Amino acid sequence: MHFADDLMVRTREIGHPLCAGIDPHLARIPPLFQQGSMTATDPATPGAVEALALAFLDRLAGRVAVVKPQIAFFEQMGSAGLAVLERVMAAARERELLIVLDAKRGDIGSTAEGYARAYLEPGAAAEADAITLNPYMGLDTLAPFVERAAAYGRGLFVLAKTSNPGSGDLQDRLLEKGGPVYEGLAASLSELADKLKGPGTGWSSLGIVVGATYPDQAERLRALLPKALFLVPGYGAQGASAAAAVGSFVPGPRGLEGGLVNSSRALLFPEAGQAAETASRWEAAVDEALDRATEELTSAVSL
Repeated sequence: MHFADDLMVRTREIGHPLCAGIDPHLARIPPLFQQGSMTATDPATPGAVEALALAFLDRLAGRVAVVKPQIAFFEQMGSAGLAVLERVMAAARERELLIVLDAKRGDIGSTAEGYARAYLEPGAAAEADAITLNPYMGLDTLAPFVERAAAYGRGLFVLAKTSNPGSGDLQDRLLEKGGPVYEGLAASLSELADKLKGPGTGWSSLGIVVGATYPDQAERLRALLPKALFLVPGYGAQGASAAAAVGSFVPGPRGLEGGLVNSSRALLFPEAGQAAETASRWEAAVDEALDRATEELTSAVSL
């Protein structure tokens, strides 16, 4: 399948664009799942993280189209943590969830080739359907990923206007020819985005990351990349509303569409789940958080 076509078919069927982030902050692991000291180097910690992540996937199956594991939280545990990531990604695939690996890779030459092989080729140990990329070393860093996207139907989400407060330090700087850096980047991605359009929906598998905390900038980016999927962080724990998160989406056959809205901490670590003493109470807390997010986003994309 073509990533963008597959994603749009799934989100249209499910009725909302929620992407569930899997960011297992060790300090936030609920007591119900904790093992040992929960430090990154404790041999018991990877097992605790895996148990939480797999239980979370069980709550998500059939209710969201996509999950987004953040690789840093697994890397901090060393080789055991990366092995957990591989098993979690395999479990997500078994539950028919698409996987966007949040790795923000960006390098040159053979190093970029290595990253692309590691995550986007069929049969890779940590095989993902899509990956996040940092383009600020130049567009040549994207070439190995674009090649795999075209060959294997993968998706790419390139950092453009991110949700963090300091994003403006570089992304908002004005270029000599006018306009901020993030707009110049988007314009330079236009040709690649056109090449990766899906035959079924017309949406491109080359998308960008656009924070929900910057709705005006998102609208300008949509004008520059009308068929690019937007991966939108900032909804939920970071304070952006569902309406702001889908502000750059456009009318489609079943409502507003145009990308994914990510929520991580609000789903994986609901307040009621922190105090849960039984698995059923933890499940209820996660289900309540998931229901709230899906209801808000379903309403936001309804025409």
